[in-house]
Amino acid sequence: MSREAFSHVDTWVFDLDNTLYPAGSRLFEQIEALMVDFITENLNIDQPAANVLRKSYWVKYGTTLAGLMAEHDIDPVPFLDKVHQVDLSALTPSAALRDAILALPGRKVIYTNAARAYGHRLVGHLGLDGCFSDLYAVEDAGFAAKPHAEAFDRVFKAAKLTTSTAAMFEDDPRNLAVPHALGMKCVLIGAADPAPHLHFQTHDLARFLRVIAA
Repeated sequence: MSREAFSHVDTWVFDLDNTLYPAGSRLFEQIEALMVDFITENLNIDQPAANVLRKSYWVKYGTTLAGLMAEHDIDPVPFLDKVHQVDLSALTPSAALRDAILALPGRKVIYTNAARAYGHRLVGHLGLDGCFSDLYAVEDAGFAAKPHAEAFDRVFKAAKLTTSTAAMFEDDPRNLAVPHALGMKCVLIGAADPAPHLHFQTHDLARFLRVIAA
């Protein structure tokens, strides 16, 4: 990885879940379980069937919520309230990550498919308060979701983002296809098969950022 590859970047866009904390913390498993509970209660189906719907909507629509809204006219607000009632105690703040983010030149923002209130709560718990100038959530995209172009368009316009001088960090490779097409430098947090829209991959975000900022 070359620092020169990011020499033009003045805006750094970060996903939240499984990006600013390790996927091994299994926090998202709590969210998935709460999604299943919500679907079970609101669609009057059993949990195995609800879990099948959760997965299939994630694949088809990008998020389970997007599928529930499209196919069942579900109100997004109660869904978001329910699924983000998670226990954050498994997550430990990383001073190394905080220092690495702060050392980046330019503006740092978060863009998540999660709810705004949850995003701010999680950022605070991770000890990353003050690292980001803005946090954009699913509400800011009109409840449209990554990986759909409509969601990126709404958020990037709100952020007044110049994509040709921006980089994005994501754990879901699908969510980097549109940023790549818009001219952003794209970094996958985790592993996936090589693809043209994945410029870099890393399992250690703090270390990766330290190299850029050095």
